[in-house]
Amino acid sequence: MKNPFANLFKKKDASAAPAPSAPSGKKEGFFAKLIKNRLGKSSVKGEQIIGVDLTPNEIRLAQISTNKSNQWILDKFYSHKFEGLPENATVLEHPDKVADELKIAIQKAKVDTSNAAIAIPVTSAIIRVVTSPLMTDEELGNAVKTDSLWENLVQLTDNLDDYSIFHQVINRNTTENTMDILFVASKLADINSYTDIIKKGGLNAVIIDVKCFALKSAVDQINQIAGSIEESNLTAVLEFGLDENYVMILYENNPIITDIFIRGQDRNTLIASDNQEEMEALVRRYITQVKQAVQEFETKYEKRIRNLKVTSNLPNVETYLASFRKNLVNTGFNLFDPLDGIKIPAQLEESVKLENRSYLSTVLGLAFRQLDVFGYFKFVTAVKNINLLPNRDTMIKQKRAKAFSNFAFKGIVGVVAAIYIVLFGLSFWQISVLNNKISDYDQVVQNHQIKTTEVAKLSKELGKLKKQMELSNSIKSNKKISFRVLAQIASAVPKRVKFVKLDYNGTNQILIEGLASSDQDILKLISNLNNKKLISQASLASMTLPNTGNNSNNAMKGFLIACKLENV
Repeated sequence: MKNPFANLFKKKDASAAPAPSAPSGKKEGFFAKLIKNRLGKSSVKGEQIIGVDLTPNEIRLAQISTNKSNQWILDKFYSHKFEGLPENATVLEHPDKVADELKIAIQKAKVDTSNAAIAIPVTSAIIRVVTSPLMTDEELGNAVKTDSLWENLVQLTDNLDDYSIFHQVINRNTTENTMDILFVASKLADINSYTDIIKKGGLNAVIIDVKCFALKSAVDQINQIAGSIEESNLTAVLEFGLDENYVMILYENNPIITDIFIRGQDRNTLIASDNQEEMEALVRRYITQVKQAVQEFETKYEKRIRNLKVTSNLPNVETYLASFRKNLVNTGFNLFDPLDGIKIPAQLEESVKLENRSYLSTVLGLAFRQLDVFGYFKFVTAVKNINLLPNRDTMIKQKRAKAFSNFAFKGIVGVVAAIYIVLFGLSFWQISVLNNKISDYDQVVQNHQIKTTEVAKLSKELGKLKKQMELSNSIKSNKKISFRVLAQIASAVPKRVKFVKLDYNGTNQILIEGLASSDQDILKLISNLNNKKLISQASLASMTLPNTGNNSNNAMKGFLIACKLENV
């Protein structure tokens, strides 16, 4: 097969500088920026991501978060192995089977988010760094919309409309008046097939990465956790196994990917052979190609590759690594552990206790991704920001609108809560002022309910406050009953008791009509009332049995309690 990743980019001039973040079009005001930053931070935290790694015989799920100490924690991990796919079959050849198995994995992992990040194989992607004349972001956008840019810079076998494309400027060279653009594409039909699998499985794909870049994310994050002194702008990864084999070197955000060819016979050796001679021969052929890729890079960029991070799905990969070290003496090898430095809860320790944890690199690299709908991470590099989701712009707009809506709703909640505080503060000083504020508040609530149905969520938090207001309204005509009496009655109410009506007969007696879940709750209420300083002789006047029906109130007992007021 022709290597699609050979000769990907040109040597960069020393004057080249990282591409600036995309301009916003017009200058944002201070408050607009403040709101956007707050929304951005909130949305990033709120949009949890579940990493999903789909293979022909196993589905891996992982979710990662940070605690208050900024320590990474493995929240969820589940590996679901299954049978049923023919030998050498691919995920896209049996989408319904894989979707059914994904459903099972999601249920067993107890996934609590619908946002999924997946990665397509490297062989399914076209990855190139192209050099174009220097353009503004607006000019670049216009060129992309008309397809003129890719038609001139990228030679594709099919029509551009047949691909899902991601691009991002990674370098601008003002000296040579050029810029470098990362171009990543995959067949639209394949991408849609992956998203359909995810949707049928019960999730929504919000990020579609490429496996090699997911590995890059995992490596960078673990290096950061470990405080690695390795050069931050240089990463070298070797994928070695049954599925894909390649060397990926990322230098200053530029991906250099070289396929490593293995024969069908070599695959059989990797699967089952214990013949030392066959294994050594395989290693020699393999390392010859790795050497060539490393040497070409070191010669071109005058940079030394000191260590290759190895990921593999082979259980006996350490056996091969020993031979690698003997055959490639100038470059170090180490089996990458994507969980190194990550806090693992006790309930997940057994599931990740593996001799070779490198095969978890893809799913953990995906779990590290963030869904940033407001550009909160302004300086995320292109290779950490790849998303081949065809409708990603529409998805981002929907997420952004939802975030704005939630922000506005919280603002309304805050305003309403403030009104409640003011009203009840004033009620302790003057009943008449409280009644005026209650009237104003009722109008606010009425108007707000017309605008949004979501205000119903406030009822739970403000239930107690409403009870106090209803009590105040029911006795406002008789000024002999002080607010202290109402407060004592309210404090005597058990959790499973609610009032229906409160009457004052003018002879220092109050009648309380209500509903209770049990006799014990009624007796508890009577006992609580008798213990109050301003209330005495609380007794049960009557009681009604609950009715059966769908209404939850019908399942409660009705009661009427008579109370005598003291010192009022």
